[in-house]
Amino acid sequence: MASETQPLLPTTSHTHPVHVPHLGVAAVMALIINKIIGTGIFSIPSLIYEKSGSVGISLLLWLLGGVITFSGLSVYLEFGLELPHNGGEKNYLQRVWRKPKRLIETIYAMPSFLLGISSANSYAFGKYVLFALGWKEVNDWHARWIACGVITMAVYLHICHTQLSTKIFTMLGAIKVLILSMIILIGALVQLNLWSLDYDKPDNFHNIWESYEDFQPNVYSYAVALLQVIYAFKGWENANYVLSEIKDPQKTLKFAAPLSVFITTVFYFLVNLSYFIVIPKTEYKDSGVLIAGIFFTKIFGESNSSKLLPILIALSNLGNIMAVSFSAPRITQELARENLIPLSSKFKDLRWSMFSHWLLTVLVLILPPNGDIYQFIINVSSYPTTLVNIFVTLGLFYLHWNADVEHWGKSEGHKWYSYWFISLIFLGANLFLAIFPLVPPPSTLELDGGYAYWAFPVTGLGIFGLGALFWAYQKYFLKSFK
Repeated sequence: MASETQPLLPTTSHTHPVHVPHLGVAAVMALIINKIIGTGIFSIPSLIYEKSGSVGISLLLWLLGGVITFSGLSVYLEFGLELPHNGGEKNYLQRVWRKPKRLIETIYAMPSFLLGISSANSYAFGKYVLFALGWKEVNDWHARWIACGVITMAVYLHICHTQLSTKIFTMLGAIKVLILSMIILIGALVQLNLWSLDYDKPDNFHNIWESYEDFQPNVYSYAVALLQVIYAFKGWENANYVLSEIKDPQKTLKFAAPLSVFITTVFYFLVNLSYFIVIPKTEYKDSGVLIAGIFFTKIFGESNSSKLLPILIALSNLGNIMAVSFSAPRITQELARENLIPLSSKFKDLRWSMFSHWLLTVLVLILPPNGDIYQFIINVSSYPTTLVNIFVTLGLFYLHWNADVEHWGKSEGHKWYSYWFISLIFLGANLFLAIFPLVPPPSTLELDGGYAYWAFPVTGLGIFGLGALFWAYQKYFLKSFK
């Protein structure tokens, strides 16, 4: 694998690098928090409110997202500390689902390869750039072309100026925490009447369980809303992919990972409170991915300040784009080393993995018809992860029930044990998220962007199916299958 601080040069060896542990508590916390806090909290809250129908249920879903994330973290901590190697879910699935040979990891590899892209963050970046420039009617296709431009720039920097790109996304990571802190502080000042608004302060917390007009409660909407909340927490498992590089993972990960998730959950809840303190519910529901930009416009008015802050949010998105476009091709490269994806001989070269990341991101941006592409992308990206979580958790239950036979939990060291009721929360939540998007919604429910209700789960299942087909092709037609 190419160095993180050197330009990408041709390589002739495909052996795995020797990882030197160098990540302490602070570095692991930064790794997790910076990955979690991406586009979601600046773009998703209005979508959650629209799907949940009330302020109370919307806030409850954000807390539930934190609880589910903690339960998932518990499962992954036990796996990670028992199998302290780079690779994450691939290692955990391989440990349990061993037959048929290589099937589970090949199925897992396909969505990791095809959906580990930067389309959603790039699209939100384009939206915020147009918003900052004063475009009242943000054109969907203009945002998409800006998104194509920013991912092209990011991949170019990673290939040709790797050291510079690393410094840029590390610096941009701090902007995320700064913006969230600013939103929370302003919301508190407004609530305490220490910051005046140019309009009557919204009374959004009166009868918080009351649904907005024309909302029709249904399980489908709640499932989609929770799926989007889970997307906003995506990244909590990030340290599990680099366990070989963490100093004393038995102690470091057990402290840093839960604390990181706790901090993020508190931040997310308080930011949502601040949004509701400032933005009237009628505008909140219709604000789309520009919720944070509208928040700052309400605070500062149509001034230069209200334009500057959306630019900062766009820069925060840029940091996430650069971080994902830096790490995702390296995951592709590792999958290629084990011949788990098509054209593995090409993608063992990191430059080709970078190119595939760019190409897939651009195709997802330009091929879908005009509509709510952002929401569709995050739903499609989240659904396969939900299914992987189910198989990982079922695998842990199997290992607990067959600990002696499987020699599970017998190694020395300070381990982590995920109690059955905690793992059951994670399993139940993911089963809910996997099943209900396949259930037809009420006929009166207006679906987002003109997509059929089954579009994103079927797309996710189809991508898993491609992995199964690729496994069958390798097994029955390639002599090199091992």
